[in-house]
Amino acid sequence: MTEVDIARLRRWIGREERKTDVVTVGLADRFRATLGGRAVAPGEALPLAIHWCLAPAAVPPEEIGSDGHPARGGFLPPVPLPRRMWAGGALEFLLPLQVGDTVERLSRIADVSEKVGRTGRLVFVTVEHEISTDAGLAVSERQDLVYREAQAASVSPAAPGAPRPADASLAVDATTTLLFRYSALTFNGHRIHYDRDYARSVEGYPGLVVHGPLQATLLANLAARLADGRPPRRFVYRGVSPLFDGAPFTANAVRRDGGFDLWCADSRGAATMTATAES
Repeated sequence: MTEVDIARLRRWIGREERKTDVVTVGLADRFRATLGGRAVAPGEALPLAIHWCLAPAAVPPEEIGSDGHPARGGFLPPVPLPRRMWAGGALEFLLPLQVGDTVERLSRIADVSEKVGRTGRLVFVTVEHEISTDAGLAVSERQDLVYREAQAASVSPAAPGAPRPADASLAVDATTTLLFRYSALTFNGHRIHYDRDYARSVEGYPGLVVHGPLQATLLANLAARLADGRPPRRFVYRGVSPLFDGAPFTANAVRRDGGFDLWCADSRGAATMTATAES
């Protein structure tokens, strides 16, 4: 089991980083096209979660790790565990983003903790983001990252689930093109999303992994569509099982008092992400 100096890693708590970017027409159009929507009209609010495409970490080749992520250290703590996942988070949508906005993201390491689970040692890093424009705070976010040991065996899809009735479902084909386009939009170099040999032989997956943020993006925008275009006040999501390419999956929603329960499910009905949206 890998040794982790958690006391050293916790010194990163409170570290901050500021980055800026501009929402361009090109980004908005590519984002809409990837999600399957129409072109953006002038002055129109953009789809939710487009902020994940803004101000990504951009490092030269010599600063990229073997998994395709930027090498450890810098803003994020240098966790020595080899596998990193975006496990979930929470979003508050306060103001819409529009083409032409200059966006500033203030990021802060909120917590670093450790525990031992059935797969070995785990380190959790909580990052808080404030995404602002000239109009004020647009998105408040909590992001949950988890680092873990290398898998001793291959990772299998979750067991098929019983069909769950939904008030609305969106079918999405998990093609390599979709995964490539979302990786390009977010400048995400993690090789599990585009390098099948790496995903299988190094990280133990049966195929390419569909991005957690892509699933969350589909669910958040489904909730907004069902609310006549009004974004949820608060959106909380959690990855529950890996989702792989090669077959369609669904984004689903059920109405409840004050909002929606949402989930993504693979082609066999197994849940891969769950979420709640509050009006």
